[in-house]
This record gives sequence, structure tokens and C-alpha cells, in this order.
Amino acid sequence: MTDEIFALFAERGDSHYDDAVTQTQHAAQCAALADAENAGAAMVIAALLHDLGHLVVDEHSGNRDFLNGDEKHQVVAASILGRWFPPAVTAPIALHVAAKRYLVATDPSYACGLSPASVQSLRVQGGPMNAEEIVHFGRLRHAGQACRLRRWDDAAKVSGRRVPPIEHYRPTVEAMVEFAAAP
Repeated sequence: MTDEIFALFAERGDSHYDDAVTQTQHAAQCAALADAENAGAAMVIAALLHDLGHLVVDEHSGNRDFLNGDEKHQVVAASILGRWFPPAVTAPIALHVAAKRYLVATDPSYACGLSPASVQSLRVQGGPMNAEEIVHFGRLRHAGQACRLRRWDDAAKVSGRRVPPIEHYRPTVEAMVEFAAAP
């Protein structure tokens, strides 16, 4: 599975995540931010792979209006990765879009810091959560991890930021796949 993940980045990772970074640059920055916070292997891998669904559905490739629809990239990624990775990796991935909706609804300073692309995608992802959704999300087991991932996601859009390449994380991905595959 590890080879397939890195092959997907090699094949489609040069597509632009937004105007500042490519998908691969965004993934590497996000993983580096998690690593800098000593978030642990599962969260570093979640940060690295959280947007894999964008690559799977190829929604950015030559398509500048991809933000006008919601391909549920988080569901695609969590579903595919769930075959090989534990919930500590896949649950924050599955919840990172909901985490944005939660944070926008509960933290005014968070909402002010969103990039224009995140503001646009927020609209098609359901907008800020209502009171009932906030309560429900807050009770989810991996809500806190999803919010951490979301903040790294939002901060990982800096043109020219120097971070380790995604291959730096290959051994951690391999170890996590092996762990999940163990009986």
C-alpha cells in the first residue's frame, strides 16, 4: 500500500491545492507541522494523507472550479486508508472537514484566518455547524485530533516553506501499515 500512496503523489501531487502550493507541498507541510508538535506517528501520517482523496478523485487536475462542488475527499481518503491504517490515522482524516465547520462555528478567530479557498469550500461543505451539530461533533472520540489536523491543514499553505519531502515519512507510513496489518 505504501508504494501506491507515494505513486499517487508522484502522478497527481503536482496539481495545485491552491494558488500557493501543490498537493504534495501541502501534504509535506502539514506532516511537518504535526511532527514539529510531536503529535505522534498516527497524527503525522494523518496530516500527510488527509487530502489523499483529492488525488484519488483527481478533482484539482486542470480544474480551477473544483471548489464549486464537494467530492467528499475526506470520506474517500478515510475509506481507502481504513483498509490498512488504524482509526488513529483514519478518524481524524474522516473528520477534518467537519472540524473546519466546527471551528468556524465556535472560534471567531479561526474563521478570520481561513484562506479564500477554504472559505469557498466551506460553503459547499455545509457552512458553519449549527448548535446541534456542535454538540454532536464535540462528543466524537476523535474530534480533538480532527481539530488539530484541521489547524495544521490551514497552516500548510505557505509558498516556499522548506520542509522534509514526503518521502521522509515513508518509513513511518510503512510501519503504520505493518502495525495495522498485524493480527
